[in-house]
Amino acid sequence: QVQLVESGGGLVQAGGSLRLSCAASGSTYSRYAMGWFRQAPGKEREFVAAINWSGVRTAYADSVKGRFTISRDNAENMVYLQMNSLKPEDTAVYFCAAVVATTMYVPTVRAEYRYWGHGTQVTVSL
Repeated sequence: QVQLVESGGGLVQAGGSLRLSCAASGSTYSRYAMGWFRQAPGKEREFVAAINWSGVRTAYADSVKGRFTISRDNAENMVYLQMNSLKPEDTAVYFCAAVVATTMYVPTVRAEYRYWGHGTQVTVSL
C-alpha cells in the first residue's frame, strides 16, 4: 500500500502559478505510476496529468497541455504538478493518485488508480 498527501494548493489570480506536491509513503514508491485529477463543485472528477513509474513518459488532459507539467522524484518519494497560466476554470480540488505499474504505461482513467490522497484546494480568481 501507499499513502498519499497533497500540498501546495491555495488562492491565486488568473495568470498566476502554483506548484502542487504529493508525498508518498508506505511502499516502494518507484513501482507506481502517478496521476493528478481534479474535481470542481458539481462536476465529475477528471484527469489532469499522469507520469509513468520512471518519469520518462507523461500524459496530459487537453485543457492543461502547455500550461501544466507533471514530474516526480523517486529518491524523495514525491510527485509534482507545476501549474502556470492558471485560469478560473482550473478551480477545483486536486487529487494525487497511484497505481502499481512498472512499465511505460501512463494511466489516464480514474478507475485505473488504486490509491488516492485527500486533495488540496486550488482557487483561481479573476
